[in-house]
Amino acid sequence: MLTIDYTNWLLVFVRVSALLAVFPLFTGPNFPMRLRAGLGALVAFLVAPTLPPISVSHLAFGTLISWLLAEVSVGVLMGFVSRILFFIVDAAGNLVASEMGLNMASMLNPFTGSQAQAPGMILYYLAAMIFLSLDLHHSLLVGFQRSYTYLPVGGAQLRETLFQDIVSRTGNLFLVALQMAAPMIAISFLITLIFSVLSRAVPQMNVFSENFAVRSLAGLVVFGLTLNLMAQHILNYARRLPEDVLTIAQLLGPG
Repeated sequence: MLTIDYTNWLLVFVRVSALLAVFPLFTGPNFPMRLRAGLGALVAFLVAPTLPPISVSHLAFGTLISWLLAEVSVGVLMGFVSRILFFIVDAAGNLVASEMGLNMASMLNPFTGSQAQAPGMILYYLAAMIFLSLDLHHSLLVGFQRSYTYLPVGGAQLRETLFQDIVSRTGNLFLVALQMAAPMIAISFLITLIFSVLSRAVPQMNVFSENFAVRSLAGLVVFGLTLNLMAQHILNYARRLPEDVLTIAQLLGPG
């Protein structure tokens, strides 16, 4: 029978609660705080017995507090890395809405509690469905449990390679979003080019009103036809999340 070291439980609970506080599927106003705390307590209850016990008798109070703060920082950083997928979806949705002329048509995103355009909402729901239907949330929890192999409690250390990795991931965010929205940008450029030629050939044409209608209609068609391609981009990035969490643990670990 596994025995629980309550100091381990507390430190694991702090790390996993910080991760859940940042990860978007668990931070929405429709996800109760009590349920989030209960989920964190359950994960800590399952993970803590697998870790070596910690003796607090020789630890100063300040050391324990510093460990708690370090575990909060580690959890927030892991949650941020996991959330990059949804940052990508938001950026791609904004690009698509801009090319379709739907910037002003915003609605409430129930996951984040903020305003978002219709294409961004569709991509956000698509990312959430892919993430949950493929049980990637279970893989993320497995990656979280394995992170203690590389980053034990109280062993976090800041390194230059960690900052380089975070900057690289943030820069890659815009690249992936641009790849997802590339078909929309291409068709928007083509329509603009065609109407630029027509405005020269037929000066009396109201280019602005005609351009807006054609751009919106063509954008909806291309968006629907390329949704499968966007889903593949989301899936490719989502499958990397457990390994990304382990990478952060390795960069923060003492080894």
